[in-house]
Amino acid sequence: MQTALVVLLIIDAIALIALVLLQSGKSAGLSGAISGGAEQLFGKQKARGLDLFLHRATIVTGVILFALTFLLAYVLQ
Repeated sequence: MQTALVVLLIIDAIALIALVLLQSGKSAGLSGAISGGAEQLFGKQKARGLDLFLHRATIVTGVILFALTFLLAYVLQ
């Protein structure tokens, strides 16, 4: 059981890293973060298409990572 959970945790962590790296940048570097990054933070531009899929997949993968981590900690007790 422990080995299977560790393998799933590693696969999920790699998938989460890949999903984060595949997402497009939301601002143009430091100047975008200072001047116009705040309006994107509060949802003025909605993600569409592939960006929307990557955003939702990242959330799901993060939740799975969180759950697997707690489950593994419970099993290791």
